[in-house]
Amino acid sequence: MSLAAIRPCRPSQFAALHILRADGAGPCSAGLRSRYLMMLRFAAAGALRAALLSGAALTALFPAAVSAQTVPPLAQSLPAISVIAGPDDALAAGTALGGDGLAARRPATGDVAALLRGLPGVSLYGNGGVSSLPALNGLGADRVNVLVDGAPVAPACPNQMNPALSTITPTRLSKIEVLAGITPVSAGGDSIAGTIVAESAPPVFAPAGEAVHSEGKLSASYRSNGRGVTGAAEASVATDSLSLGYSGSWSRAGNYKAGNGQTVRSTLYDVQDNAVTFGVRRDGHQVTVQGGIQTMPYQGFPTQRMDLTDNRTVFLNGRYEGAFDWGTLDARANWRRTRHTMNFLEDKGGSAGGGMPMDTLTTDAGYSVKATLPLSARNTLRVGNELRHTHLDDWWDPVAGSSMMGPLTYWNVKDGIRNRLGTFAEWEAAWSPAWTTMLGVRNDVVWMDTGAVQPYSWQNSLGMGMMRMANPDATDARAFNARGRGRTDVNFDATALVRYTPSDTSAIEAGYARKTRSPNLYERYAWGTGGMSSSMNGWFGDANGYVGNPDLKPEVANTVSTTLSLHDAARKSWEVKLTPYYTYVQDFIDVERIGTLSNGFVKLRFANHDAILVGANLSAAAGLYEDDRIGSFRLSGVVGWVHGRNLDTGDALYHIMPLNALLTVEHRLGGWNSAVELQATARKDRVEAARNEPKTPSYALVNLRTGYEWGNVRVDAGVENLFDRQYYLPLGGVDYADFRAGGSRGTVGALPGAGRSFIAGMTVKF
Repeated sequence: MSLAAIRPCRPSQFAALHILRADGAGPCSAGLRSRYLMMLRFAAAGALRAALLSGAALTALFPAAVSAQTVPPLAQSLPAISVIAGPDDALAAGTALGGDGLAARRPATGDVAALLRGLPGVSLYGNGGVSSLPALNGLGADRVNVLVDGAPVAPACPNQMNPALSTITPTRLSKIEVLAGITPVSAGGDSIAGTIVAESAPPVFAPAGEAVHSEGKLSASYRSNGRGVTGAAEASVATDSLSLGYSGSWSRAGNYKAGNGQTVRSTLYDVQDNAVTFGVRRDGHQVTVQGGIQTMPYQGFPTQRMDLTDNRTVFLNGRYEGAFDWGTLDARANWRRTRHTMNFLEDKGGSAGGGMPMDTLTTDAGYSVKATLPLSARNTLRVGNELRHTHLDDWWDPVAGSSMMGPLTYWNVKDGIRNRLGTFAEWEAAWSPAWTTMLGVRNDVVWMDTGAVQPYSWQNSLGMGMMRMANPDATDARAFNARGRGRTDVNFDATALVRYTPSDTSAIEAGYARKTRSPNLYERYAWGTGGMSSSMNGWFGDANGYVGNPDLKPEVANTVSTTLSLHDAARKSWEVKLTPYYTYVQDFIDVERIGTLSNGFVKLRFANHDAILVGANLSAAAGLYEDDRIGSFRLSGVVGWVHGRNLDTGDALYHIMPLNALLTVEHRLGGWNSAVELQATARKDRVEAARNEPKTPSYALVNLRTGYEWGNVRVDAGVENLFDRQYYLPLGGVDYADFRAGGSRGTVGALPGAGRSFIAGMTVKF
């Protein structure tokens, strides 16, 4: 794709912004169900009230300002976006990738997070085949605010086997935005790394002059490594004001093989996704209602002691978008229920009806309301309010015949509640064509609590034949139940950004952000210090044991960053962007060792420390050659580096990506779009000693992809890891599944990456 195809983002997009878009049963009492219904009614009432206040009240407050504005109808204010873009009119802007790039990447993966590979500042924590955890500028997992169709998805597993981006499939994904580092307060709170916004396809409406419009799409893909297959179908029927659409997909893969031919155990998965979307629009107003079911019969986790053996999610989302004479309004409401089960798959010795079942039931509900008011030609005000509610139950059924895992049900988290109420105001001012500023403040109140818990047994010791073992979980449970568990955090965020454009070939952007994140339910309330109980908690891929800490303080990150952007005057031929940043995190939630486990693993408690992260992202692109006969060639590259350190211990921070780069040469000729990628990563030798993080050697991979589109048919092909290179994932964690299969002897090693894989895909539109 040439740079001429890049559309500038609106000046209001202040951040490192990349836009990617392509054309249960369980212990739930009656009282608990009533509480859920009450919360939903409260959320709906709050959304309606906020909408009324943001409409009529704002018109009354700013009559002169809004009357001078011409607000476009909704169809024009929500244009179709077909690129990933971070152009020079957005602060701390990033790279650019065409819609064809997304279409070409989809056949290669079933993991939405993997589509973000190659964006500045983005790295991925290894996890299951469709459950990678994204990190932004060295900060990952819950430190990233991930919104799926406008709503956060809380962890519904002590190992985060079902993270937010796993709840939407690549085939259903329509748009994904990544705002890294200095993030506007309007992009969300309760996070310190940035925001990722994943959106499914909006309703399709009939164009003018067409009474009834119908369209559909069928797609299929195959990946040779692991014999991964994906099939998807979409269909819509609509008038100019009503729309009904369906999207469904199924994706499955077996264990992949590393570059040396070794089968990497516990990397298989199976996921099925179905969603129905209904839309209504009229006179600049649109209402969208979407509901769906996702089932995941199994997913292996090579770095964890357990696997996912069942995961079922039901969700319902509603959205209102409206254009008024005073500005625009975006209101959303959401509800999601997830029933999750862990046990052992065959690679870890599992068998039908046996093992060690562990269950989680989570309900998320909430709303958000955002209003944008163009007060004058120079000033724009954004205000908003949101409520997020999470209820979590995490229990482990007794195992028949086991003296250690019975006779009671183990409650890891019982009646866990995490609520958050957030409010923000943001002012953007274009002082002149050269100077633009933005100031924002935000308040989030987070209150958390949990009920009394119980171990497998209240006895102080457990019998094991002729032996008796101490039962620390009984002592821990009594101490946990005896203390006050409710916690309330009052958090404040602030963002200040400025952009200076001295000429049509350069721009300088600078800013400061104060961001705050409160602990999640597991960080505060995972109470068991026993060897087995602690080792079941932790989403870090290191097979260590983790214990919660009710006295954890919220993390407070202070970030300063600058972006220098250079490009040709027409923004068609070349561009270079450099973004250095510095982040100081007060009360960073790290760990402290409190004991050891068998086979060299350790027991860790979450604890507050101070930490710093220093890094830089460099991106560049240039058109190399263009000819009508042989097509156009374009070269692009991204380089990332980050250094993280715990100031209290002097240790390295965990899961910090070493120096890495991605160099891409693209070619386009008519319907053909091809690329060659060189992915290079330096040796990871700075690791966190407290968790026994493994070191990994440097490596370089070559990937090929090509696609051809004519009419309503598109064909894709590619090869990943062309030379079948053996390498280890720097953030992949440890290969616990292989270690266990080998009898848990020796030292556990780093997780190998996937070897060569041939990829083919086809999409037919009708």
